Amino acid sequence: MNSLTINWDSPLSSLVKGRKSKTIEKLAKADITLLSDLLWIIPLRTQVSPMVRKLQHASTGDLFKGVGKVISTKDQPNFKVKGKGKTPLTNITLIVQDRFSSSTISLKWFNLYPSQVAKVKEHQYIFFHGQVSEFMSSHQMISPDIIDLTKEEFEKDQNHWNSEQEESIHVTYPTIDGISPNHLLGLFQKIPEELWVNIPDLLPKELIQEKGLMSLSDAFKVIHGKCKPNQMDEKTRALALKRLIYQEFLTEQLKILVRKEVLKKRAAITLKDPHYETFLKLFPYHLTEDQKTSLEEVVNDIKSTSPMMRLIQGDVGSGKTTVALISSMIMATEGYQTAIMCPTESLALQHFLTAKETLKEEIQCDILVGSLSKKEKEEALLKLKKNETKLIIGTHALIQDSVEFKNLGLAIIDEQHKFGVKQRVKLTQKGKGVHSLLMTATPIPRSLSLTQYGDLDVSVIKTMPSNRKAIHTRIVTYDTYPKYLSFLKTRISMNEQAYIVVPAIEDNPEQDMLNLEVVLKKYREYFPEASISGLHGKMKTEEKNEAFYQFRDKSIDMLISTSVIEVGINNPNATVMAILSPERFGLSSLHQLRGRVGRGEKPGFCFLVNDKKSSPESMNRLKVIESSTDGFYIAEQDLKIRGEGDLFGKEQSGIKSSKVLASLIEHQDILFSAKEDAIKIKESYQHIYSHYVDKVAQDDILLTSV
Repeated sequence: MNSLTINWDSPLSSLVKGRKSKTIEKLAKADITLLSDLLWIIPLRTQVSPMVRKLQHASTGDLFKGVGKVISTKDQPNFKVKGKGKTPLTNITLIVQDRFSSSTISLKWFNLYPSQVAKVKEHQYIFFHGQVSEFMSSHQMISPDIIDLTKEEFEKDQNHWNSEQEESIHVTYPTIDGISPNHLLGLFQKIPEELWVNIPDLLPKELIQEKGLMSLSDAFKVIHGKCKPNQMDEKTRALALKRLIYQEFLTEQLKILVRKEVLKKRAAITLKDPHYETFLKLFPYHLTEDQKTSLEEVVNDIKSTSPMMRLIQGDVGSGKTTVALISSMIMATEGYQTAIMCPTESLALQHFLTAKETLKEEIQCDILVGSLSKKEKEEALLKLKKNETKLIIGTHALIQDSVEFKNLGLAIIDEQHKFGVKQRVKLTQKGKGVHSLLMTATPIPRSLSLTQYGDLDVSVIKTMPSNRKAIHTRIVTYDTYPKYLSFLKTRISMNEQAYIVVPAIEDNPEQDMLNLEVVLKKYREYFPEASISGLHGKMKTEEKNEAFYQFRDKSIDMLISTSVIEVGINNPNATVMAILSPERFGLSSLHQLRGRVGRGEKPGFCFLVNDKKSSPESMNRLKVIESSTDGFYIAEQDLKIRGEGDLFGKEQSGIKSSKVLASLIEHQDILFSAKEDAIKIKESYQHIYSHYVDKVAQDDILLTSV
C-alpha cells in the first residue's frame, strides 16, 4: 500500500506493508487500531533541540547540543546483574569540558556491554546531544547521543557549528502497554508527510473563526512536532491544546445527542392514564416534594411513546427506593412486570425485605440471586415466565439467558454506576419497549451530568424525609481515641448498634492497611460484654446474609466490616459508624458509609478514626466530610481528587478517564462551549451531524442493540 492510498482511517498495519508487528499488536489491545488513533497519543515532551551553545546556557529539563573534550572516564561494574554465565554489565561516566567555556558536564550510560564500554572509552573529542538533568547540584545527561570528532573539528568556532546544525524538534512519547517511546516514535515516522497536511476537520469554518480556534490539522502538527521550531512557543502550544480539549468535549457531546435522538425513536410500552395516589397509603410517611416531582416525571415518561431513559440521583436516604416501588406498582396494575437489578446480593436482599414489608399483598414480589438453591431458582423463573411475579429483585442473575419475562415493562438499575452499559442493555432486551429507570446515591456535579448522563433525563431528590435524623461527624486522632472508645461503649450500653469499617481484609504491609481480623480481635478486647461479628466480601453468600439478618435482629451489637456495607443495609437501630483509616477511601465512599446510620428516630454519629499521623492533605480531605453533609458538594470535591471516569468506554465507575486531555474540573468553560456548539451543529450543519450519527451508530452498544 503506497502513501497515496493511505489515509487517517487506514489500519495501522498499512504502515508496515502487511508485515507482522508486535508494536501494532500491542496497540490493538489498547484499542489503537487506526492511523487517526495515533493522533491522540499525546507526547510527554515536545522540545526544540537548539543549535550548539555554551554549557552555561544548559537548563535542567531542556535539550542541549554541545561540543567538548573528554577529561576523565569512570566505569563501575553493575553488581546487580548476577547469574552464572551472564555477561557483566558496566555503568560508565564521561566528564566533558565545554569547547567554548571552562564548564564541565557528566555524560552517563548504564548497563553497557564490554564492547560498548570500549567504544565509549575511545572518545576524546565529541559532539553530544541529550536532555539535561541534575545530580548533586551539577548538570548531567543520561544516555546522550554522541559523535566522535577529530581535533580539527573540535577546534572550529561556534559559528561553524551553527552553520552546520539546524534547530529541530525532539518528541518523546509515553510508554503504552509495554511499547517503548522509541518504538512509538518509529511508527509515527512511518506516517507519510502529506497526511499531516490533510487531517480531516469537520468543524465548520464559521465556528472555528467565531471561537478563535486553531484548525485541527495545525493543532495536531504542533502537538506532535510536525511544524517549524519557531512555531513551538508556549502561546501556540496552548492554542493547540485548547483545540484538542474542545474536540474531545465536542465529540462527546455529539455522541450524547445522537444516542438520545436514536433511543427516543424506539417504540415503547405506553400507559395512557397511570394512577398512583392509592399506593401512597402503603407508606408510613408522606413523600417529600422532590419525591413527588420525580414520581410525576416518571409517570409522564411512561405515558409517552418513547422508552423512559431516566436517572434518579439522590443523596443517601433521600427516598429513591420509594419512587422505585411506586413505579413498579403502576406497571403492575397494567399487567407489566418490573425488574430491579442491584450490584450486590445484600442490596437486593435489603430491597426485597423492604418491598415485602411495604407492599404486603398488593403485588407479588420475588428475589433472584446466585445463592438461591436450584429448586428456589426454578420456582422463581417459572413464576416470572407465567407473569405471576410482578416485581423481581435481583443481581446480575437477572440478565442470565435462562431468565424469561412474560411481560417486562420496567427495568430499574440501582447503584447504576456499578454496572456497565452492556449489562443495562441486556436487561432491557428481556422485553419490548421496556422503560429504564436508573438510580444512584452518588450526587453528580453538573459538569459530570452534562457528559456521563447527557443522554438521560435526570431527576434529583435533594430533600431528606422528615423522619431522617442528623448525622454528626468527627475526626478521631490519637489524642481523642480514648474518648471515641468511651462514647462507643456508652451507645452500645444504650442498646444501640455500631458499624466498624476497615479498608482491607488481609494484611498489606506496603500500604499499612488495617486488617479485619486484627480489628475484630482488638474490639472484642475493648468491649468484652458486646456481641461482635465480622463481615467481608470473601465470605460465602449464606454467611453474609446471616450476618445481615443477625444485625437487623439486634443479636449483634457491633459489625466489623469492609466497605461491603456501603450500600444495602438499612438498620434504624444502628447509630454509630466508625471508619478506620479513612484516608484509604474516596470522599463519596465515606459519605455513602456515613449514610448507613441516623436512619431511625435517633441521631447518627460518624467517626473518621485516624489514630496515626496523617499528612495535611489527608486531613484536609477528611475535613470536607466532617464539615459538610451536602452530597453534591462532596461529590464535586471527590471528582477533583479521583477523576471523572470513562464515560462511554468500558470503565464506567471512575478509575480512569476516556479523555486524553480534557478535564471536567479544569476545562468546564470549554465543556459548556462545546455543548452549545454540538446543538448548533445538529440544528444548522446536518451533513456534519449525519457523519457523527453514522460513526457513533457503528460502535455504540446502546445504538447497535436497537
